[in-house]
Amino acid sequence: MFQDNWFTVQRIDDSTYAISEYGHWEKVHSFLLLGREKAALIDTGLGIDDIKRITDKLTDLPVDVLTTHVHADHIGSHGRFERLYVHELDRGWLENGIEGLSLEQIRRDMGRDITRPVPPGFDPRTYTPFRGSPAGTLADGDTVDLGDRTLSVYHTPGHSPGHLSFFDRGRGYLFTGDLLYDETPVYAFYPSTSPEDLIASWEKIADIPNVTKVYGSHNTLGLAPDILERARSAAGWLRENGLAKFGTGTHRFNGFSVQF
Repeated sequence: MFQDNWFTVQRIDDSTYAISEYGHWEKVHSFLLLGREKAALIDTGLGIDDIKRITDKLTDLPVDVLTTHVHADHIGSHGRFERLYVHELDRGWLENGIEGLSLEQIRRDMGRDITRPVPPGFDPRTYTPFRGSPAGTLADGDTVDLGDRTLSVYHTPGHSPGHLSFFDRGRGYLFTGDLLYDETPVYAFYPSTSPEDLIASWEKIADIPNVTKVYGSHNTLGLAPDILERARSAAGWLRENGLAKFGTGTHRFNGFSVQF
């Protein structure tokens, strides 16, 4: 592990790194996965600081950015990379702006509850999320070949229409973005979200075999895989009780929660 003024880098194994931003209230994690021929960076963080200066220290491989979803805290440094990939249903947000979130709200969220010194030049009052076209799109069932390391792509909507999860079958790592994490509620209460889709996505990832660790994009780094069965049970309970819809509030389960 090493830490600079903004980023904390933790080595998950000899070719997998978490790059975390613990100085911000969202405690965002991005993940760098190294293959023989290229690397994948799952999300690019908040954009308060430039994540590329960290990836440049960790690898000289070409880097493809795999976007779990297009929210500001996951695309902050997208503009620093050439090859960006996103699901087609989030592509419009990447190119034209994030539906359902005003720039004023994004700036408020970006600038509040910061506990570490921010880099010179960062000003939440002028923060503007990245906009641009991806190099390509990813769909459910696709694979990403890094050379001796392959990632399976799962379309897991709910938190956003084009939300993606990525599974490293060789190591059993499941990267769930904002579909599933602990401590603070997973949310699906904006008009651009879908409670019904989100719980169906929980059930979908619970069917993935041989998961050894679940890596959400916020809070605790690395969760035991039994959270997947707990999410499946939660999905069933929410559906049976008619609670998977807007306005039903926050629902708490063993080790995680969700807000509709």
